[in-house]
Amino acid sequence: MTSPPAAISAAGILLMVRPGTDERAATHFLLMRHADRWDLPKGHAESGESPLQTAIRETEEETGIAGDQLRLDPNFQFSITYPVLVRRFGDRPVQKTVRLFLGFIDYPRAIRCTEHAGYQWFDWPPAGPIQAQTIDPLLAAVA
Repeated sequence: MTSPPAAISAAGILLMVRPGTDERAATHFLLMRHADRWDLPKGHAESGESPLQTAIRETEEETGIAGDQLRLDPNFQFSITYPVLVRRFGDRPVQKTVRLFLGFIDYPRAIRCTEHAGYQWFDWPPAGPIQAQTIDPLLAAVA
């Protein structure tokens, strides 16, 4: 079995609905459904990609929303590091760093789910906690 890397990285976008340009006017945000948790459209970098390029590609692959349809916030980037168990390395722990960006669209769209069980446009701001390890700290940073 191959030894796990010391760390792995991923990138994604918190996609929010914000008609127009008023940052305070956000109405919804998108989360993707895994079998047991909510997550963001995100994934691992391909060779030579920057974190932002990875985030845009993964968002398009997992939602069907192209990068040129997003208005990205140039002043927002959120990073979080946490341990994960990697199946291909025998479920050994690896530190994972995720870089998250903030993107806006004008209205909630139907999402083409290719890697998730479903999706939901949640009201902004959220009514309560969603997922303590990654989602809640990100949403707190946006608020």
